[in-house]
Amino acid sequence: MRIQNNLIFDDEGRTLILRGVNLGGDAKCPFGAPGSELDHTFLKKTKDASFTGRPFPLEDAESHLKRLKKAGMTFLRLVVTWEAIEHEGPGIYDEEYLAYLRKILLIAESEGISVFIDPHQDVWSRWTGGDGAPAWTMEMLGMDLDMPDRCGAAVTRQRYSIYHKSKKYPDGDPFPRMVWPSNYNRYAAATMFTLFFAGKTYAPDLHIDGENIQDYLQNRFIAAFRHAQRRLKNCASIKGWGVFNEPHSGYAGHQNLEETEEFLIPFGPRPTPWQSIRAASGYPVKVPVYSASSFGKKVSHYETFNPEGVSLFKEGFSCPWKQAGVWTDEGGNPKLMRGDHFGKYQGRRPVFTDDFLKPFLIKYINAMKEADERTFFFIEGIARCTQEESHPSWSGNDPANVINAFHWYDGFALFTKSFRSWFTVNVDTSKIILGKKKVSSHFAKCLAKAIGWTKQKMQNMPCLLGEFGLAFDSNNRKGFTSGDYTMHEEALSMYYDAVDANLLHSTIWNYTASNTNKYGDGWNDEDLSIFSEGRERAAAGWKRPYPMATAGRPLLVKWDRKRGIFIFRFCADGDIAAPSVIYLPAETFGISPKIEIRTLAASEQTMREEYQYEEQRLLLFNEGYNGETEVRVQK
Repeated sequence: MRIQNNLIFDDEGRTLILRGVNLGGDAKCPFGAPGSELDHTFLKKTKDASFTGRPFPLEDAESHLKRLKKAGMTFLRLVVTWEAIEHEGPGIYDEEYLAYLRKILLIAESEGISVFIDPHQDVWSRWTGGDGAPAWTMEMLGMDLDMPDRCGAAVTRQRYSIYHKSKKYPDGDPFPRMVWPSNYNRYAAATMFTLFFAGKTYAPDLHIDGENIQDYLQNRFIAAFRHAQRRLKNCASIKGWGVFNEPHSGYAGHQNLEETEEFLIPFGPRPTPWQSIRAASGYPVKVPVYSASSFGKKVSHYETFNPEGVSLFKEGFSCPWKQAGVWTDEGGNPKLMRGDHFGKYQGRRPVFTDDFLKPFLIKYINAMKEADERTFFFIEGIARCTQEESHPSWSGNDPANVINAFHWYDGFALFTKSFRSWFTVNVDTSKIILGKKKVSSHFAKCLAKAIGWTKQKMQNMPCLLGEFGLAFDSNNRKGFTSGDYTMHEEALSMYYDAVDANLLHSTIWNYTASNTNKYGDGWNDEDLSIFSEGRERAAAGWKRPYPMATAGRPLLVKWDRKRGIFIFRFCADGDIAAPSVIYLPAETFGISPKIEIRTLAASEQTMREEYQYEEQRLLLFNEGYNGETEVRVQK
């Protein structure tokens, strides 16, 4: 494959539309029985944790990959965490896991499936309510990993029932819906992100083994994935590498530590940075909790972080921001000394994506390119994926072969686990959108905004929608009890309509081989897998026709699911001998679909077609024809 402007071409010169799935949601956690995330002792599994068996046991790989190929999902985002590679300690790599991955990739190659490796993380690590980084990245700073929940530095699914008891819920459950992103605003994750991306600026005197904490963490991260790259070399299925899933700024750029300036979750506890800092060092603080009913606009009550007054840090260690002079507790009371400590960079207000994220992206890419100059790199901005400013700028002097793999979710449906085709909320403006046509248009415009930013500020590089999807336990889990996934099919169809409207490459979140109705994806109560308990779910919403390879330039892709009509318009290039390839799911179109081809240029020349039912492919041969063409396929 090769990149030219914002298009990706194959070796035959055809324009590709890459479509696939994230594999898989349970790869965020070590291999184990479904539901193991509910056991608080699960968080103690550090050095002996094994990810061998993620995304599925080797003996099941062929059947899962064949299913994905049959579904037209031939480009996969393969989830690999830093912890999976280097969980035992710095420089100690899990060779068994990497050997397992190599076997998975070879099977993918035999099935004609391509992948890019996704260095995945969410809110830093499993011990901060997410996944990604090894435990030792926190332990070397003196953090006691039994303490984050107790002192309010994190909220984890595993320990929620222990530390959040109430009169209404004496056992601590249920775990609040989609509360895990609130960890971005809690101390442990915010501190680790700040040190990883901006340690040299905001903690210049903090060193590990002679290196500033920023360099130490980044160098270990890059070395781990460089090692993985070496172990997986010659795996032809690998077409590229991601850099860092959903990076976050932490405290970097915060102008006033006594105010909440950035928050990812619209409801739940919302501490200020200063409150989170105090709580982590043993001082109880009252934090406002925002109600779900007002979508984060109204404080419903207050919650005390760290009522026991315990410290996150082991004896002999202390908060790195205290060491940096941001605050002091001399005299017994915490006092903020520099509330604007994180608000300046080189005498001005920092732009996180360009000042801190971009240098790391380039550092990683340059290190990985030493092994293969042709490798594609998939970069991401910060998690405010509906705002253009979340993406880093990119110039002609920056590395080539880069793709903007931004994420987008229907925020209202994601956070409330509720979907109505005629209703959503613009998360940027908080305005309500009514009417299915307006909602569909809003979805398409959200994706177009990110593409527009990429065109203007990122050298018009190709875009891939790296994550989008719908929770299958939405609308009070009605699909599980009734077996009716009509709502899910409609939602996913609307999301894919927006993808098609923008001619986007995409990988839906996600395919989890171990998914069950009871435990979902096995991580933070999420349940977005299109596969569960041995069956595909809501397949009519995501198993749909699309042009895989076009002998020319795609102009329009449209799928009318209710009428069963697929329309594809493209400008044919007569110099390309290889055929255009359109994926047509057999379940939808059967053995003899009605196919109409119209050549729209001033020529009587026609194209040759070949329908391969078993392969679920429609081949179109230009036969030397140049010009606009419309293909209409009806079931």
